[in-house]
Amino acid sequence: MNTARAPKPMSAFFSPYRHEFVRVGVCVPQVAVAAPAKNGDQVLDLLTKGDKAGVALMVFPELGLSAYAIDDLLFQDAVFDAVVGQIARLITASKKLNPVFVVGAPLRWRGSLYNCGVAIHRGRLLGIVPKVFLPNYREFYERRHFTSGEGMRGAAMTLAGQEAPFGIDLLFAAGGPNAFSFHVEICEDLWVPQPPSAQGAAAGAEILLNLSASNIVIGKAQMRRLLCASQSARCLAAYAYSAAGAGESTTDLAWDGQAGIFEIGDMLAETERFSATPQMAVADVDVGRIRQERMRMNTFGDNARLIGEASPPFRRVELDFAAPSGDLELHRRVERFPFVPADPAMLADNCYEAYNIQVQGLSQRLAATGLKKLVIGVSGGLDSTQALIVSARVMDRLGLPRANVLAYTLPGFATSTQTKANAWRLMRALGVTGAEIDIRPAARQLLTDIGHAAGRGEAIYDVTYENVQAGLRTDYLFRLANNNGAIVVGTGDLSELALGWCTYGVGDQMSHYNPNASVPKTLIQHLIRFVAASGDVNQETAAVLHDILATEISPELVPAGEDGAIQSTESIVGPYALQDFNLFYATRYGFAPSKIAYLAWDAWHDPKRGVWPPNIPDSAQRAYGLSEIKSWLRVFLRRFFEQSQFKRSALPNGPKISSGGSLSPRGDWRAPSDAHAAVWLDELDKNVPDTE
Repeated sequence: MNTARAPKPMSAFFSPYRHEFVRVGVCVPQVAVAAPAKNGDQVLDLLTKGDKAGVALMVFPELGLSAYAIDDLLFQDAVFDAVVGQIARLITASKKLNPVFVVGAPLRWRGSLYNCGVAIHRGRLLGIVPKVFLPNYREFYERRHFTSGEGMRGAAMTLAGQEAPFGIDLLFAAGGPNAFSFHVEICEDLWVPQPPSAQGAAAGAEILLNLSASNIVIGKAQMRRLLCASQSARCLAAYAYSAAGAGESTTDLAWDGQAGIFEIGDMLAETERFSATPQMAVADVDVGRIRQERMRMNTFGDNARLIGEASPPFRRVELDFAAPSGDLELHRRVERFPFVPADPAMLADNCYEAYNIQVQGLSQRLAATGLKKLVIGVSGGLDSTQALIVSARVMDRLGLPRANVLAYTLPGFATSTQTKANAWRLMRALGVTGAEIDIRPAARQLLTDIGHAAGRGEAIYDVTYENVQAGLRTDYLFRLANNNGAIVVGTGDLSELALGWCTYGVGDQMSHYNPNASVPKTLIQHLIRFVAASGDVNQETAAVLHDILATEISPELVPAGEDGAIQSTESIVGPYALQDFNLFYATRYGFAPSKIAYLAWDAWHDPKRGVWPPNIPDSAQRAYGLSEIKSWLRVFLRRFFEQSQFKRSALPNGPKISSGGSLSPRGDWRAPSDAHAAVWLDELDKNVPDTE
């Protein structure tokens, strides 16, 4: 499929369709047993609601026009004829409706009965897909009634006055500016080792549909979720699963109406189970994300080629789809903090893993050197706090005394009493060897030697003034490591590396090993909270950690102004909440700036929407409007793509911690140091309005 980007009008910015989303609906009508006319009513009612909601693609349950659990009534001509009549009715009604939809029906072809998914759009019968795997075990008896669609390729069927392709070799492809493709399979097809949808995905299908009538027993709901999520993850696709619910015959079985939408392993939406009324779950599937992942994961392409070589080709059923006009609210949850899940249990698990990855990485590096000591600079800020906690834990793990961590506070011209006191409190609480070296005399001498005005006492606080201090701190740490047979532990985090907010070479960009290198600023504070509550530290240490968490982020290189205001990092490089958001979507998925801005706006424009991660203070639960998002995204694009890559090209070693969370040239991110940001800035200006 040609998925080349077409220019789109600025007025469409607030529509998900503008940003490569496709709205999908999974439907659970209240089925009537062997009553196709009533079932047709249910389908039309849900189709009308989906049309009003701007849905592009809808899927209904297996045999939904006849009901699934009707046994030998499937052989009755009256039922069969009524089903065909309802298909004709739906084809006619669809002329005035926008969604593409697939309904389930029993259909006869050349003397056999097939369990089919029937695809319809705008008055056209697109195609008919038969079920391949017919369960005939336990409560299932499908082979009594149906013929498998196995091997059914290249055929056609005349139905309701239209001829359409019939077979398991159909790939449906919507063209135009909102292109997407989908594949159809039915119920049991998902439960086998190699579902037909795997071949569909290999052939290019981005959305996999399943028409199901799976009955419910204890524990089955979780298994369905697992199967759907894993198939969407394995196929790098969306998986939309419909289901039979209320109304099916309960002679021997019950039905819960579980339907859901999954995308690359993530569940986007699910219907209410055991509902007495018709249900529809709607979600916006990110086909742009799917395309990015397939492009990046070369093994997907390799496997697709192998499958293609071993299987007959698919027939492409082309259709024209026009997305609804106007603004639409995005139907999916966008985490405000992509590196920090809002779910408390998931966040705790992530923090556990991140902390132990840091400890394991630094432990292995120290053991490999044959040395016994670590040297670290401690400022009283977030990053050095976490690195010091990790260093202390490394000593525990290696059976070495914590006194082997040589921690130094290195106060400069703007070091505050509070941060210096916190640094000392932390060093004492952790039981490491603490010391202090005042770098101001050496800094004054260096400023004087290079002829800087500050060496003559003038209040010139430029980048040279700042980097003299940052460089001296690193210089001292490396020489202390030489003198003590130790390695220098880095403290700078992923967010600083992304923004170039570090001093290159002889500065905080460099160390012997940096456990924080792929930890974003928004995650660091949660790691500290996790450690404070983990039992790894005593109450005194936990109290210090909470005080450090409450301290404003500052490099403390420039003295406070006359108003007492201290140097604020976020006033220069932007709020880390937004910049970590921008970093994730720019590097993990390569999204265009306009899409990043749209997602950021959806996540951040209303602080009352969605769920915040635990322990986010009320003062931080704020909103960002589109103009502010655009402004800080511009800063990010320039700093990340144009100004800072040379610093990342010479990174010390450090463990990768999260997906999309490494900027090492030996890992996730390889880029030229002399690139320009013009192409990203131009896209931002052309496609993102200045106001909402």
